[in-house]
Amino acid sequence: NLDGHTSLEDNLIFSDTLIALQLMRTQFPKLEKVVTQPFILQSQLYSSVKDRTQVDRDLESLKKDRVLRVFKLNTGQDDHAIMFMDDYLKQMESAVRRSKGKNQDCSEVFEWFEKYVLPSKLDVSIDHLELCSLLSHGGDARDKHITLLMNAGLLTRQLIDPNMYWFSIPSIGPILKGLTQGRKEVLSLLNRRKYKEMLLSSLEKTRLRLSPLDVRFHLRDLIGSGQIKTVQTATGLLARVSTD
Repeated sequence: NLDGHTSLEDNLIFSDTLIALQLMRTQFPKLEKVVTQPFILQSQLYSSVKDRTQVDRDLESLKKDRVLRVFKLNTGQDDHAIMFMDDYLKQMESAVRRSKGKNQDCSEVFEWFEKYVLPSKLDVSIDHLELCSLLSHGGDARDKHITLLMNAGLLTRQLIDPNMYWFSIPSIGPILKGLTQGRKEVLSLLNRRKYKEMLLSSLEKTRLRLSPLDVRFHLRDLIGSGQIKTVQTATGLLARVSTD
């Protein structure tokens, strides 16, 4: 049952990383105003597959098979997003279209990036020299080419080391703000309760004010990162703020 309407309680745990990813992809919130392909947070995966070591191993092999890519998110925390390769390429395509609309010059770099950089560099980051050397398989790569990739949202320069770039998901900025705000909102919702707990089923129905993402998305994330734990009771699964 891969529709988005089953309760979180009924499909919190999976034995298989890929099945968990596919289900969460179909459950990615329908967003207004923001056009983005679905992504899954690594923490959400940890909440749904018990064995973390297995998750990490599976992710490695799915990356090598070019089924998906992992991105470090610019949230100021250790957040990683997982995107199926097809979805990422679609997201990239629309970013490239927007970019070409503004500026025809140097746009061949997008093809070089897709053809030579993405398949051979699976990490979340790449250094300047390696980037130039991979791009040069396509042609004479200059700084202006790299600037174009950054302006299109495909690369972000690292603050600590300007010679390093993160690979990034284009036009995801507004969602990242919602991600951070939504986490706070869900936690403060629980913290206002007497025992800092609430039934998962009623928590799931709450509408958030500060995030375009739904409560389910945030709950999976908060459970996976250990900020919320779940407790089985006679009336159903309880979500409780972790004290440790």
